Amino acid sequence: MRPRRSTPSRSRTGTRTREGAGTRTREGTRAGTRASLYGLLLGLLLLGAGLLPAGPAAAADNGTWGVFPTPAAGAAMTDRAYFFHQGEAGSTLSDSVTVLNSSDRELTFQVFATDAVNTPAGGAFALLPVETKPKDVGTWITLAPEAAGTVTVPAKGRKDIPFTVKVPADATPGDHVGGIVALGTAVEGVQQDGKVQVGVRRSVGARLYFRVPGPVTPGLSVEDVRVDRSAPLLPWVQDARATVRYALVNRGNVVVEPKVSVSADGLFGRRVLDRPERELRLTLLPGQRIELTEAWPDAPQSDRVTVRITAGAAAHPDLVSRSETVFVAVPWPALGLLLVLAGAGITVRVLRGRRRAESEQDEAVPDLAGTR
Repeated sequence: MRPRRSTPSRSRTGTRTREGAGTRTREGTRAGTRASLYGLLLGLLLLGAGLLPAGPAAAADNGTWGVFPTPAAGAAMTDRAYFFHQGEAGSTLSDSVTVLNSSDRELTFQVFATDAVNTPAGGAFALLPVETKPKDVGTWITLAPEAAGTVTVPAKGRKDIPFTVKVPADATPGDHVGGIVALGTAVEGVQQDGKVQVGVRRSVGARLYFRVPGPVTPGLSVEDVRVDRSAPLLPWVQDARATVRYALVNRGNVVVEPKVSVSADGLFGRRVLDRPERELRLTLLPGQRIELTEAWPDAPQSDRVTVRITAGAAAHPDLVSRSETVFVAVPWPALGLLLVLAGAGITVRVLRGRRRAESEQDEAVPDLAGTR
């Protein structure tokens, strides 16, 4: 297979997004500096198990506690499921986040602001763990002094925490995405990995989308299309299977919600795969790259195939990118078996020929002893 250059496309329109989010984090503990570093690294890796996928706007709540934008007086707690603000570079805005305790006992949290990312595999929405320092909108947010340490929320109670967003004077136009997280201080489980113990702590985060006015350029690129294929030992008795892999990259400065179509053509333009355009139900953040896959359970057994990925976004009709790759489908297991059988047949014929020749030579030798 040989990948070809992708064709990114950009348009000059903007978009708005939505969603609240929750996530989990894990933190490593053990005596000794080296073990602590190992625990921290493992905790960051295990964080991925709790990263939430993008979906419709929903309350950030794990059933025990939730994190929400503070509602107006008399409004429902989930009146705003996420934060969305807009401010010029150099401006300062104020808001408030509410931590709601739904349990029958008081809970203590570490509350912090951070940046959002897409997980590299699959593109799930994620808020960075407390161990990772934010570099973007998470650094713009300053929580009220009462949240500087830990925050204790009584049973069936709530805690409102004011915060400010100070936009840097050199902030770039476009979308900046992060969130405010309430991390439970209680270790709810311990996992052993060799000599390292990993404590499991849960967290919930409310997403924050911040738009800095200015030129916005949605950008979406399909890259690195490739095909992994496996063929059965006996072709045309079972289907060949393949996995189409590709990357989506947001090269613009606003979030996009991509939609993708997949097609493949064999020799003479014969269509061997045709999956119509569909939304991926994820939010791709500016500057993020994600790896996605498409299962192909009935791939061609023998053909020269061009696989093409086309991506776009519903909010940006002019935003289209395509990339393709070519691979040759050959039933290698069956071909190998045929070669082995052919080789075995040739070997048998050669051995039989030699034995026949030796037998004929034995019959042609005169019996010298009988002629005396």
